[in-house]
Amino acid sequence: MRILHLVKTTVGATWALREIQVLIRLGCEIHVALPDREGLYEDYKTAGAHVHIVNVDIASFKTSPLAFTKAVIDFRKLVLEINPNIIHSHFVGTTYFMRMALTGIPIKRIFQVPGPLHLEKTITRKVDVNLANKYDYWIPTCHLSKQYYLQEGIAKDRLTTIFYGSDVSVFNNNQPKGSLRRELNIPDGIKIVGMVAFVYPPKKWLGQSRGLKGHEDLIDAMSTVIKQRKNVVCVIVGGAWGDSEDYYKQVVEYGENKLGAKVHFLGTRQDVPRLYPDFDIAVHPSLSENLGGAAESLLMGIPTIATNIGGFPDIVKENKTGWLVPPSDPSSLARKIVSVLDHPDNAKKVADFGKQEMLRELDVNNTATQVFDFYKYVMSI
Repeated sequence: MRILHLVKTTVGATWALREIQVLIRLGCEIHVALPDREGLYEDYKTAGAHVHIVNVDIASFKTSPLAFTKAVIDFRKLVLEINPNIIHSHFVGTTYFMRMALTGIPIKRIFQVPGPLHLEKTITRKVDVNLANKYDYWIPTCHLSKQYYLQEGIAKDRLTTIFYGSDVSVFNNNQPKGSLRRELNIPDGIKIVGMVAFVYPPKKWLGQSRGLKGHEDLIDAMSTVIKQRKNVVCVIVGGAWGDSEDYYKQVVEYGENKLGAKVHFLGTRQDVPRLYPDFDIAVHPSLSENLGGAAESLLMGIPTIATNIGGFPDIVKENKTGWLVPPSDPSSLARKIVSVLDHPDNAKKVADFGKQEMLRELDVNNTATQVFDFYKYVMSI
């Protein structure tokens, strides 16, 4: 089974790499289109993938039609040379490019949908569906995304929901506590409400005035919490995504103005698993999301609060694995934070159960095997 994967970045998207590593172990001959030799390039090669340097993200060509035309020609040559059984795309931009470039080439292709963001607006949802033809199949990675496709008339037999998995072995042993508290000189009696997410600027085309990950909503909620609980601080881990450094500075300034010494911005860190154990609560106040960081905090066994959007409800079950609040509602978020802090025994019970559920549901060995099985199904049709 020969599969060509389309990945638009070598920075991040480790979920695609983990899946590919397992697919190779299952016997697939995997080819990967990457834009450069930076970041995870060597990891793909070490895994045994055949790596091809080619840019297949349609967003890269919005100001250069000639570059787009050349990229299409190069991509078609690559596809004919590899002759894959299936082309597997992991991003909206690579999927649109793939469909436009493959005109007249009868190869089945799969779009593993990384999240529902582009499906939440009618126009971008219609573009996805209308660019597809009889060779297209989808793997939504949350149930909400699947519902959007069904509403658009995509047949059930062209869809299957499969989560992007994690290497759960790294979460089997509890990480020691204390590193974050020592670093920030936070005494044991002080509760830490934490958030781990890059800072994304507002998506103007979605009508947003606040960042996609909801940092400002957490800051507003914490301004209410610290009026009721003096023994609480907020720690925000994650720097600017891409070229949004100016917006990141705005968020930091906003947080420091509202929370003063009660907030710590740590920027981008490479040691997040070492920091998580000191969180008393992990908050994910996103405005649009797939499973997002909630998967990681649940796997870490941290009491988790998330907004009731996207794929969060697939894994954050109210008072079973975590807690849900409405999006863009700092008042509700503040109340939930206080409630969880007020009931630490229940918080631990819920977090422990959430961890065990995620170790089962998000094991990449299982999720990638489901993808492998879907390959066989698509090839059999």
